[in-house]
Amino acid sequence: MSLLGNIIWFIFGGWLAALLWLIAGILLSITIIGLPLGLQCFKFARLVVFPFGKEVETNFEKHPIINIIWAIFFGWEMALSYIVIGIIFCITIIGIPFGLQWFKLTMLALFPFGARIK
Repeated sequence: MSLLGNIIWFIFGGWLAALLWLIAGILLSITIIGLPLGLQCFKFARLVVFPFGKEVETNFEKHPIINIIWAIFFGWEMALSYIVIGIIFCITIIGIPFGLQWFKLTMLALFPFGARIK
């Protein structure tokens, strides 16, 4: 299922989402201040290109201050939008696997610093 899901995900927008995250990461990495944020964008790009079969382990305790700053300025908007997209996908039976992948992105969107993708 993960191979088929990844192929469908990639064809119907995974490549575009990964490209956008990659561009955002490159633009943020130009400045010294934006470098930590750019590295998190690269983490999103790696997950969003082929999300099926990968797990996200969040570790809030590793970087609590920067995670709180991220959650206030960026994370809650992204997490809320990913939850809404996930719910929309889960309305149909066919979309449930894709909705679950959006929920996985929600976990990473809220507290990305210290998170690992396995």
